[in-house]
Amino acid sequence: MNSVEPDAEAADTPLPNRWTASVTYPDMWMDPQDDPREPAEEPEDERTTLIEYLRAYRLTLEMKCAGLDAEQLACRSVPPSTMSLLGLLRHMAEVERIWFRRVMAGEQAARLYVHDDDRDADWNGAVADAAVVDEAWAAWRAEVAFAEEFVAASSDLGVRGHRTDGTAPQLRGILIHMIEEYARHCGHADLLRERIDGRVGQ
Repeated sequence: MNSVEPDAEAADTPLPNRWTASVTYPDMWMDPQDDPREPAEEPEDERTTLIEYLRAYRLTLEMKCAGLDAEQLACRSVPPSTMSLLGLLRHMAEVERIWFRRVMAGEQAARLYVHDDDRDADWNGAVADAAVVDEAWAAWRAEVAFAEEFVAASSDLGVRGHRTDGTAPQLRGILIHMIEEYARHCGHADLLRERIDGRVGQ
């Protein structure tokens, strides 16, 4: 992600004051009793555990983007990285599409953003435009919905997909990979969001 010049303006932006929606814990996003990521009950089996962790991380990304306008979402707030919250959203829509629609379901679905001329187009195309933001949300939600439906319809976590390199990953491995992917990028989202408006991560 280095094909775009760093956002010098972001580097010169005054640091925001740190704040939280929690009234109890100053280092948390919100109070635990108000957090929709908390499961109603503890998962008891492998399938439920994997699905619940992935649900929580998808929701985390959504929450980190909440309440921001197009300019804030597109802000590359930690120079020289070209990452932005909008870029993360576009990137994760692409990742969901690759693993569930293309690899697991075997659909011949075109890539959403990435192409041979710009392998970082998911990040580089994340510009401060309301239409771009709306499209990114619609794409991400559509891919998440497809993934959820695919998993719900798969009775066996051992069902295999097919990659262009000839490997055939199991659904359980894809779910674990997606948890890993979201967890990594939600850590990025913590820093991006705090630099934008000061709201602390968790």
